[in-house]
Amino acid sequence: MLVSAAHAKLNLTLAITGRRADGFHELVSLVAPVALADTLTLDVARPLGLTCDDASLPVDGANLVLKAAAAYMKRRPSARAGHFHLTKKVPHGAGLGGGSSDAAAALRLLDQASGDPLGLEVLEALAAEVGSDCPFFVRGQPVIMRGRGERLEILSSAARAALAGRKVVLLKPPFGIPTPEAYGLLARAGSYRPSAQVEAELAAWVAQPASDPSVLGNDLAAPVFAKYLALPVGLASFRQNAGLNGQMTGSGSACFGFVSDGFDHARLRADVRRAWGPGAWVEETVISG
Repeated sequence: MLVSAAHAKLNLTLAITGRRADGFHELVSLVAPVALADTLTLDVARPLGLTCDDASLPVDGANLVLKAAAAYMKRRPSARAGHFHLTKKVPHGAGLGGGSSDAAAALRLLDQASGDPLGLEVLEALAAEVGSDCPFFVRGQPVIMRGRGERLEILSSAARAALAGRKVVLLKPPFGIPTPEAYGLLARAGSYRPSAQVEAELAAWVAQPASDPSVLGNDLAAPVFAKYLALPVGLASFRQNAGLNGQMTGSGSACFGFVSDGFDHARLRADVRRAWGPGAWVEETVISG
């Protein structure tokens, strides 16, 4: 039995600079993994298949784990497949990349089981066939993500050190937001940012990475917040009542905020329940990688 963690990610910044001819959007995003993770196991003694402890998730070919397995088997038809079991901790429809991370974990496990690994660079190429942000999760280290998510620039050691171990709180209302919907809302608004401006702002943070990068913003937030009013109303409440400066991650609906030692988590949890109801989710974690 082989086991792999599938870590969630945070888009600490997310700028959208335009829409491509193929329908995808061009983005520039500072992305970092967090300690929160799903767990994926692979039993090569059993036929190819997938089970999951979350009954709401599909376990057929629509699941990215099996899509990743199909991509790997296409590249290496002689490889041993097996039965996957997924234990979920990362909520879906949250912008935390849980499904993409699970797919990357499947690629790593299949490569480990092969006895003749293809290697991380090949796995990243296969991951790009599965989903736009899947390549990031193959190595799972802080990067600047460009293109539609397949072009990755590893951060400097100073920037990685500034992020590593920083405490964050993750928040999610009882609803999720499909990624295509979030990008569709942005496309209708047509509010893209000049890439030169975005790159200059990000380069300034990389040069002095001790500050909070999330102040550089998430371009999907405005169009998403205009439709899902519970998000900006909740974040305003959390800022006023609990002192949390929250930002949306990815396409939402999850949000995050950096916190320090002594932060009053109990007050925040109470305020989240008041604002978003008992179905809201709150998690304390740290940036890893």
